[in-house]
Amino acid sequence: MLDIRAWAMYVLQWTAKDPYDFLITGILALTLLFLVSAVSSWNLAKMIEAREKEQKKKQKHQENISNAK
Repeated sequence: MLDIRAWAMYVLQWTAKDPYDFLITGILALTLLFLVSAVSSWNLAKMIEAREKEQKKKQKHQENISNAK
């Protein structure tokens, strides 16, 4: 079982002993998370654009069918 108190004490000791290493590790981890977030956002934007384009195409198709009648 994960002991949160022991883990927190380890992190506090690590921070006190080597603060620069702790900061660099934290910045690298955050950079990775921001990169994953940016890629996910970009993919979501592309999916939304494709869906909107498909909906416009279907709407135009329906308008052409109703105009032909």
